[in-house]
Amino acid sequence: MSESDYRTGREGEFTFRGYDLDELQDMSLEEVAELLPARQRRTIERGLTVEQEKLLEKARDATEEGSANDPIRTHLRDMPVLPSFVGMTFEVYTGQSFERVKVEPEMLGHYLGEFQLTRTSVEHGQAGIGATRSSKFVPLK
Repeated sequence: MSESDYRTGREGEFTFRGYDLDELQDMSLEEVAELLPARQRRTIERGLTVEQEKLLEKARDATEEGSANDPIRTHLRDMPVLPSFVGMTFEVYTGQSFERVKVEPEMLGHYLGEFQLTRTSVEHGQAGIGATRSSKFVPLK
């Protein structure tokens, strides 16, 4: 998908496949699924799991109560980001800890897990005791 699929019209005005955010939030889950990429559309068409349904219900309850700022904790990294999630904060499990994800409109059509990495980058230090002669060589700058 190109950026033109997401942003058209005036600067700063968000659209997703020709619909603005208010129109997307008024649509049913099946109508939104028609607009999503194939992988996420298939997830919804096959039926959300019991856990995914519970998360969707928690999100709906949070928006009705007005407590959308309270983070919702979840292990469901495979939950597609839906229009009803926009503006909410989730704490997504990375395998070690829960990390906050604030859902923006540009995240529609992705999965929650895409926004919190499970692996960290490795930075190797200098060679330690017992290293071979050649690996001990550290050039001076």
